[in-house]
Amino acid sequence: MNAPLDPTRLHDDAPVETPVDAPPVPPTDEAREAPRKRRPKRDVDGWVLLDKPVGMTSTQAVGAVKWLFQAKKAGHAGTLDPLASGCLPIALGEATKTVPFVMDGRKVYRFTVRWGIETDTDDSEGQPTETSELRPTREAILDLLPGFRGEIEQVPPNYSALKINGERAYDLARDGVEVQLAARTVVIHSLDLVDQPDADHAVFEAECGKGTYVRSLARDFGRALGARGHICALRRTRVGTFPEEELIPLAKLREVSEAMDDAPPSYALRPVEIGLESLPSLRVSSSDAARLAHGQPIILRGRDAPVLEGPVAITAGGRLIALGEAEAGEIHPKRIFLSGK
Repeated sequence: MNAPLDPTRLHDDAPVETPVDAPPVPPTDEAREAPRKRRPKRDVDGWVLLDKPVGMTSTQAVGAVKWLFQAKKAGHAGTLDPLASGCLPIALGEATKTVPFVMDGRKVYRFTVRWGIETDTDDSEGQPTETSELRPTREAILDLLPGFRGEIEQVPPNYSALKINGERAYDLARDGVEVQLAARTVVIHSLDLVDQPDADHAVFEAECGKGTYVRSLARDFGRALGARGHICALRRTRVGTFPEEELIPLAKLREVSEAMDDAPPSYALRPVEIGLESLPSLRVSSSDAARLAHGQPIILRGRDAPVLEGPVAITAGGRLIALGEAEAGEIHPKRIFLSGK
C-alpha cells in the first residue's frame, strides 16, 4: 500500500475525477510548456503508461505524448480529470484499436474525503452548499462501507459532462440552471478505509467498474454519515491490467527525449497486445490469417479446436494480427492490425 496522502497538501492538490470529459480548467505551467514546434509524423504502434500530473487535461497529456513520439495517431483509455493524477494509458497507432477493451477494465482509485463541507461540484473547487460539525468515527465509517460495495445506484455530480437535452450538465449548472441527473447502476468491486490522518479527513481505496464517479462516493458518504463531505485528493492507481508501478511521469519522458536531441523516448513504448491481456488468445495458421486479413471468417475445426465465445485476440507467427468475435465455432474479424504488431 502506498503512503497515506499528506493532509497538509489536500487543499493545494484538490484533485477530482470523472469518467467523461471534465469542464476545462486553466492550464498549469507544465501544460503551457508543452512543445509546440512541428515535427514530421511517423507510424508508431504501442502503449505509453503515463503518470498524468495534476493540472493537465487528458487531451493535453495525449498531445504531449503524441508530440514526443512524433506519432500520427493517439488516444487515451479513460478520461482522468485535470485535477487528478495517476494512470492514463495512452494508445499510439494500432494500439488505438484496443482502447475499448482497456476502458472496460476495472479501475482503482485512492482518494481523500474532507468531512464537514459538501460543495456544489462535490470537490474542493466548488462552493459550499451544506456544512456539518459532526466528524465520523472509524467505526461509523467501517459500518457504512458494506452498503457501497457491489452493485449500487449512483447519481452523477451536477458538474459533470453528461448531457441533458443536448447540453453539458456542468454548463447548465454554471448558468444557474437546476440540474437533475438520473441515478445509474455502477459496480464497486472493493472499497476500503486506508487511513484517517485527522478528524477532518479519511483516505479510501476503491476498485470500480466503468462509469463510476468517485466524487459521488464522497458526497454520498458524507450524507449517509451526517457529516457532509467532498473529494479533496484523488489518484488513479490502476486501469485494467496497467498498475501504478509501471507508470512513467511525463517529465521523465521529456527529460529522456531532450537528452537524445528530441528523439522519441522509445524505451517507454509497450507492445500493442498489452491492451488485450484480458482476452483469450487464438493462434491461427498463415492461410487463416490471410482470410481474416481480407475480412473473411474462419472455422475452428477438429476435435481439439478451442471452445470460444465473444472477443478474442488472434495471433499468427508470434504476431498480433486481428481482433475477432467467436460465435458458434466461427471467428469473425473485427479489427485488423496492419502493422502486425
